[in-house]
Amino acid sequence: MQNNFFTKRITIFAGHYGSGKTTLTANGALYLAGLGHTVCVCDLDIVNPYFKTAGFADLFSDNGVALICSAYANTNVDVPSLPPEANSIFDETEKLAVIDLGGDAKGAAALGRYAARLNADGGSEMLLVVNRYRPLTRGADSLIEIKREIEDASGVPFAGIVNNSNLGGETSRADVENSLAFAEGASALLKLPVVFTAVSAEVYGGRPPAGYFPVRVYKKTAWNV
Repeated sequence: MQNNFFTKRITIFAGHYGSGKTTLTANGALYLAGLGHTVCVCDLDIVNPYFKTAGFADLFSDNGVALICSAYANTNVDVPSLPPEANSIFDETEKLAVIDLGGDAKGAAALGRYAARLNADGGSEMLLVVNRYRPLTRGADSLIEIKREIEDASGVPFAGIVNNSNLGGETSRADVENSLAFAEGASALLKLPVVFTAVSAEVYGGRPPAGYFPVRVYKKTAWNV
C-alpha cells in the first residue's frame, strides 16, 4: 500500500475559495481508500456547507469512504454548525482522515476547536492549496495574507503547499509546467515545502509524470439536477 503523497493520518486542505480544496479532498480520500485504508472525509466548511463535499456522498459511499459533514449540507439553510462526529477522527486512530477546511478566517476558525489535539500528536498536516491562475492567489502579498489569516484563525500551522494550478477543462501541459516556478517561489516565500503538484490525468494522456498527484474532476450529485 505505497503512498507517496499523504504522510500523516490526518490531512487538512486549506486555501482560498476556488483553489480546489474540495476536489483535492475527494481525490485524496478515494486514493487512500483505493490503497486499502479505512478513510473518512470531514467537511469543516461551516460557511458554505451546501456547496462542499456532501455533493460527493454517493461517490464516497460507493467507495467505502465515510463522510462527516454538517446536518445542513446540500440544503439551502446556511447555518454554521460543526458535525459532532468530527471528534471521531481523533478517537478512531485506525482511520485516515481528509479534512476540507473553509477558505477564510471564519471558515478556518472551525478547526480551532481541534487545534490542541492536532498540534500535540504530530499525526496531522495542514496543506495550503494554491492555484496561480486564480486572482486571489497570484501574488506574494495575497499568499502571505491567506497563510497568516488561516493559521491565526485555526491555531494550526501549515506544513506544506499543494500546487493545484489549473484552468479547469482548458488546462494544458504548458499551464501545469508553467506553474512549477510559481509553486517553488511560493515555497521559498512562505518557507513551506511543495508536497505535490496536482494534475488532471487527462492532461497527460492518463499517465501524469512521477511525483504528480492525478486528480479527477467529479460531478457533484448536488448539482446533477
